[in-house]
Amino acid sequence: MFESLSDRISGALKGIRGKGKLTEEDINATAREIRLALLEADVSLTVVRGFIKRVKERAKGQEVSAALNPAQQVIKIVNQELTGILGGETRRLNLAKNPPTVIMLAGLQGAGKTTLAGKLAKHLSKQGHTPLLVACDLQRPGAVQQLSIVGERAGVPTFAPDPGTALGSEESSGGDPVDVARRGVEEARRKQHDVVIVDTAGRLGIDEELMAQARGIREAVEPDEVLFVIDAMTGQDAVATAEAFRDGVGFTGVALTKLDGDARGGAALSIREVTGKPIMFASTGEKLTDFDVFHPERMSSRILGMGDVLSLIEQAESVFDQKNAEQQAKKLTSGELTLEDFLQQLLTIRRMGPIGNILKMLPGGKEMNKMADMVDEKQLDRIQAIIRGMTPAERDNPKILNASRRKRIAAGSGVEVSDVNQLVERFFQAKKMMNKMAGQFGLGGGKRGGTKKKPKGRKGKNGKRKPAKRRQPQAAPGMPDFAQLQQMAQQQGGAPNLPGGLGGGMPKPKGAEHLDFENFDFGDRK
Repeated sequence: MFESLSDRISGALKGIRGKGKLTEEDINATAREIRLALLEADVSLTVVRGFIKRVKERAKGQEVSAALNPAQQVIKIVNQELTGILGGETRRLNLAKNPPTVIMLAGLQGAGKTTLAGKLAKHLSKQGHTPLLVACDLQRPGAVQQLSIVGERAGVPTFAPDPGTALGSEESSGGDPVDVARRGVEEARRKQHDVVIVDTAGRLGIDEELMAQARGIREAVEPDEVLFVIDAMTGQDAVATAEAFRDGVGFTGVALTKLDGDARGGAALSIREVTGKPIMFASTGEKLTDFDVFHPERMSSRILGMGDVLSLIEQAESVFDQKNAEQQAKKLTSGELTLEDFLQQLLTIRRMGPIGNILKMLPGGKEMNKMADMVDEKQLDRIQAIIRGMTPAERDNPKILNASRRKRIAAGSGVEVSDVNQLVERFFQAKKMMNKMAGQFGLGGGKRGGTKKKPKGRKGKNGKRKPAKRRQPQAAPGMPDFAQLQQMAQQQGGAPNLPGGLGGGMPKPKGAEHLDFENFDFGDRK
């Protein structure tokens, strides 16, 4: 979503990168470009004015003029102010001291409340909670059935005593959403669920009936958190809608949906600043797992093209098995990696999500986004199909793959024989490279057990071979020749203060009597 904004802001900051000194004209030009980028991204005019004013004041102040690298200091200021607009610090859920914790969802129809209820329930389940979904949207056709299906997929029970409006019908069941919400909380207490997520009805627009119903549910269940669910693709109207819900119902936090869309993202940058309420969660896709806590500092880094390495690490930790990773590392360094191991590594990485999304979390901005767009997920599917088409023996020892075997694998996996040949060839090349690297770094790979050739001597006048002179080690370019230093030290009586124990007694040069060579850190001399 923020790709366009990221490109514009990165382009504006590119003009000052590398400059040793910034003039007032440089700062004004950069601020002007950033202002245009924010306005084009549908950020509220009030928010843009305040943001640019703070950036310019700090950029022209002492913290930049006294900095060793003024350009980097300005980029740091922009990053900090952008993080401030997005909320500053990560806001977590306030859990009730006496369970259950009641979370109420509010927002317009089509914002994605029902789907977000399932995603939030699954997210909390992973953290060890036992949530219960309560279906209070009795107006939209099929809303109760949808919540039940979403809850089933998330592995969470749904409390739905009223069927609501059936699909294809405009007649409501006449049920009372406030009564359903109250009974849902009682059901959670009885069955010992520690979290209750109440899905409420929405409207196509803001009206008094919607607000009255939402207020009634809030008064009945006294929720610990009220999340305002907003479609991030709404644009400028998102701010007006958020203000109406804040004044009419009141909410404690914001949940953004459809962050994977192609909208310009101004809603995310405006709501927090205008309403004063933090963005707590973000939905980034259609799957139940495409959901996470909103981190302002990480989102700011992504907008500025600095990547989101912390989120990438968290995703990796959630799918990687430490014990299995250690076993794979041992195989890698010993040259015993097989196609089966390669398949398991591929599956593990793919559990983190689409490869393109992973690449977009790495620093690099526009260039990394281009690489991410070039990734062909179907090619990874073909590789997976080819390896799965092999027998266990063939995966362990690809050298036995003759022409007939490769033809069988190609037919079974729906690819050409050339695709199988290419995969096997690349695997052998990669394995050879890993062995070579392991041997160079002493990790246990490479060739072993080789016999060392004895140095040949040259024949003398009597025909007997003279022993070869031992070759003195030469100092690497740019490094001191310690053998020569030791010889000089011995001629002058030794040098106990030289590093590495090279002798003793070399007098210190004039003007360096205060230097303590005994305790001086010469770095790693291995």
